Amino acid sequence: MGDKWKQTALLVIDMQNDFILEDGLMRVDGGEAIVPNVIKAVEIARHHGVLVVWVVREHDPLGRDVELFRRHLYSSGKVGPTSKGSKGAELVDGLVIKEGDYKIVKTRFSAFFNTHLHSFLQTEGIKSLVIVGVQTPNCIRQTVFDAVALDYENVSVIVDATAAATPDVHVDLNARRRNNCGMI
Repeated sequence: MGDKWKQTALLVIDMQNDFILEDGLMRVDGGEAIVPNVIKAVEIARHHGVLVVWVVREHDPLGRDVELFRRHLYSSGKVGPTSKGSKGAELVDGLVIKEGDYKIVKTRFSAFFNTHLHSFLQTEGIKSLVIVGVQTPNCIRQTVFDAVALDYENVSVIVDATAAATPDVHVDLNARRRNNCGMI
């Protein structure tokens, strides 16, 4: 049983102020409600010795590394969403990166796209992933699809520790994904 936990990683995706707080620049309506469940998932993971990986967006303050469709949010003199060093890029209160955890910075939806996440997880002997965070139709979905394509043995999403802009979108996407990967 102990080996199972050592081969599992919890990916905590985009639990940052700009996505979660009421005044966040990219607020996900359901994000604030899942914070206690994400905190609990992190605590349980640490208790079992599961590797916790914090996947965050941190963009260039001038928006030079953001998707084309978001560049307008980074105009001159204006701090765009999750700009590196901004309050919006920080983890929401209650979530803390601790010794032994790992942090990956991404600039696109998938935690795997143009990052070293897969290489790092392979080096750590990780075969199973548990995913929490925001937002279900974008970052969660793309990360799950890429993890499946990269042949992780088990890819699970904790449904009540993930959120989308609307409950309908969240429920619909989770129902569709149920056929392809684990749901807990």
